[in-house]
Amino acid sequence: MGSVHAFDVLGDPVRRRILELLADGERTSGAVAEVVRAEFGISQPAVSQHLKVLRDAGFAVVRAEGTRRLYAVDPAPLQEIDAWLDRFRRYWTPHLDALGTELVRGRRARRQAERTESES
Repeated sequence: MGSVHAFDVLGDPVRRRILELLADGERTSGAVAEVVRAEFGISQPAVSQHLKVLRDAGFAVVRAEGTRRLYAVDPAPLQEIDAWLDRFRRYWTPHLDALGTELVRGRRARRQAERTESES
């Protein structure tokens, strides 16, 4: 699956929310539907359709346990997205490094100021 297709799948806020729920661990389709219906006000069949899209696109896997269907994240497509994003990391990584340096400097300056105050 190409990363552009992956972004099409994840462009939907309901599907992103479902993946967030599954990232916390395997869940039954009923448990997913309960949360999503409460948050988005959509029907059980609509939630099932979103689960099917995620499954067909490879983002989720399902297994049967008795009468229950348990869904879990399949990390492979997410790794593809991560690899695609990799070429853009250079745009924000130096900024994050610089921010980290400034935070350390700020903490050091605060500690020195506190020491100076306590000595006087």
